[in-house]
Amino acid sequence: MIAQDFKSDQYVRFCPGCGDHAIVNSLQKAMAEIGVPTHQTVVISGIGCSSRMPHYLNTYGFNTIHGRGAAIASGVKIAHPELTVWQMTGDGDCLAIGGNHFIHSLRRNVDLNIILFNNQIYGLTKGQYSPTSKLGFVSKSSPYGTVERPFRPAELVFGARGTFFSRTLDVDLTTSRTCMVAAAKHSGAAVVECLVNCVIFNNGAHGWIADKETRADRTIVLEHGQPMIFGANHDKGLVLDGWNLKVVKIGENGITEKDILVHDAQCEDSTLQLKLAMMEGPDMPVALGVIRDYTTETYDHAVNKQIAEVRAKSKIKTFDDLVDNCEKWEI
Repeated sequence: MIAQDFKSDQYVRFCPGCGDHAIVNSLQKAMAEIGVPTHQTVVISGIGCSSRMPHYLNTYGFNTIHGRGAAIASGVKIAHPELTVWQMTGDGDCLAIGGNHFIHSLRRNVDLNIILFNNQIYGLTKGQYSPTSKLGFVSKSSPYGTVERPFRPAELVFGARGTFFSRTLDVDLTTSRTCMVAAAKHSGAAVVECLVNCVIFNNGAHGWIADKETRADRTIVLEHGQPMIFGANHDKGLVLDGWNLKVVKIGENGITEKDILVHDAQCEDSTLQLKLAMMEGPDMPVALGVIRDYTTETYDHAVNKQIAEVRAKSKIKTFDDLVDNCEKWEI
């Protein structure tokens, strides 16, 4: 399969320069690499710029109401576990009105691939601050600066006992595709946080790490089983300093590559993975790539297994059996 197989005939209506263009491009390539046919793929979304995605993918799709993408996607997957289900959502759609559905789909570990577009703004409704907007952010709905502390999506995912979390930049097409493919292969709720640029209402929100000239020194792309090394010269790494992560330079103070931490995305204990996901600049690099990928039983598998077990033991096989088994009264 090729990316063209997953492109619909609809005109892509993202603003020129919007980071969402790169994400839809990466997703089409990822779907081709995954190899699940278009008729076995479903894309569900809520409301927002990112939620237009079902229109741009040649798959089954459903554009739901604001914040309800997770509820609909969960229902689709449980009713038809043979389908590959993607949920497209944004920081507003997912973490504000849809926040409750989001955390419970993670807690239940429904087998969904959740693409979370984070541009730190409400773009479709023209520039109000969102749950991920930085403290003090000036917007149309916070002209004197927001006084609210932002959500950090990774913290919510880990707090809800999520089994998969990855992060990518819109301009990093290779890492985006890698994260999306890994999410599809993961059995359970898989979140891919995409840091995207809203060129109209919040231009440059992620510019300090997206800039090609400095990106290698300000981000670290994690790979399971590989040492946590980064930097333009591939000479920086992460070590533990007590309970905290610390950046060191290989070759200084006797530090060698053997001293650098090796990434374990599959560890059940998420303590170190959360520390990696929560790193922020300027002192620490922002973690990209697959940060957590732990496998356990999914909600849809558990539900269908329970139904099969109850059916096997039950004496009630038909509707008539059920009626005959009910308590009866004579009047």
